[in-house]
Amino acid sequence: MLNAGSTAWVLVSAALVMLMTPGLAFFYGGMVRSKSVLNMLMMNFMCLAIVSVLWCLYGFSLAFGNDLGGGLLGGFEYVGLGGLPTDPIGTDPDKIPILAFAMFQLMFAIITPALISGAVPERTKFWSWGIFVVLWSTIVYFPVAHWVFAFDGTTAETGGWIANTLGALDFAGGTAVHINAGAAGLALAIVLGKRRGWPRDPGRPHSLPFVLLGASLLWFGWYGFNAGSALGANQNAAIAFTTTTLATAAAVIGWLVVEQLRDGKPTTLGAASGAVAGLVAITPACAFVNPIGGLAIGVIAGAVCALCVSLKFRLGFDDSLDVVAVHLVGGLIGTILIGFFGTTSLNEASADGLFYGGGFGQLGIQVVAALAVLVYSFVVTAIIALVIKVTIGFRVSDEDESTGIDESQHAESSYDYSGLRSSGGHSSILDAATSKVPASAGQEG
Repeated sequence: MLNAGSTAWVLVSAALVMLMTPGLAFFYGGMVRSKSVLNMLMMNFMCLAIVSVLWCLYGFSLAFGNDLGGGLLGGFEYVGLGGLPTDPIGTDPDKIPILAFAMFQLMFAIITPALISGAVPERTKFWSWGIFVVLWSTIVYFPVAHWVFAFDGTTAETGGWIANTLGALDFAGGTAVHINAGAAGLALAIVLGKRRGWPRDPGRPHSLPFVLLGASLLWFGWYGFNAGSALGANQNAAIAFTTTTLATAAAVIGWLVVEQLRDGKPTTLGAASGAVAGLVAITPACAFVNPIGGLAIGVIAGAVCALCVSLKFRLGFDDSLDVVAVHLVGGLIGTILIGFFGTTSLNEASADGLFYGGGFGQLGIQVVAALAVLVYSFVVTAIIALVIKVTIGFRVSDEDESTGIDESQHAESSYDYSGLRSSGGHSSILDAATSKVPASAGQEG
């Protein structure tokens, strides 16, 4: 029997997760230079359009249709969102319509490629990015979503191998979303190459208020992401809501303490980045750990991710907005730490980790799941990016990159400086203001 309250919660959660993509656009948009901010916003916004169409045509079917064999890919019975079961899905007493579940999962499919865009801003052709989103969603995200999210007997008789055969725990997408996107961001940054002048000129964020606004929208929407993954207004939703709050708060403190010790000052960008790192890390674990476990995962993620932002300078890849340090590292931390902090005290579907007498078994399972998604996403993303690069090209010209790609890709500019520049006195004020924008915590060498 359909549960109206749980259906309402899942639909509201889907709307919250949808809001995360515009929130991500503001978060990323504030970190790029003003001459490229519109392109950054559009790279995120277009994921809403492209992935929604793909999801209807075949994406939901490939992710949640009956397994074709080996737990690797769903079938084609739900193409065009047709042939869906008329009976509610899920477990009593939280049964919901399958379309509510499909729309909730769509929002995950949308934000995952959007996350990748932060690795390659200010140098990417817009329509090449659009083609990449089509190919990557089809070849990488939809299969991985089947591996992780398609449980036997939910939307089809048989589902994916990570969820059912391996038995890895991932409540809301640490593997399918964050490790997947982080590994893809690393591959894409390597294939596209560095921005002109990087690392000598790492680029400065043009609007820290944008960054904090975006992080706040992400935090708000993440309650739908994590608590909504309970697929009902129930105990698991309450656990996920609680640990999401605590982990995010702890991660902000962890990141800022590292900045204080390393750089001598805590930054606004550091606070925003720490919040996102905590949200990423708690995502797979949110209903599988207790509040103390949530705090521990958050502070570990905030500190470790803050330390990892310098890896791109040491290793020489231009991950412009720290997708690797925040999403790949944060996703790995959260997924693997379930093997330490997982407990069945609040949720019997969890497993007792090492700190709760569970031994190393679940820890090993978590590591296998994380590495499988990381390797698959990195390798296939690199192949897709190379194909686009050698065929239609992936980067804008040096001239367009130097002057800013908003004009060349969209024939628009984010801010109208013509009035200021027409006045000599105002021009000097503008130049002084733009030269004093503080450096990104994630962009410091």
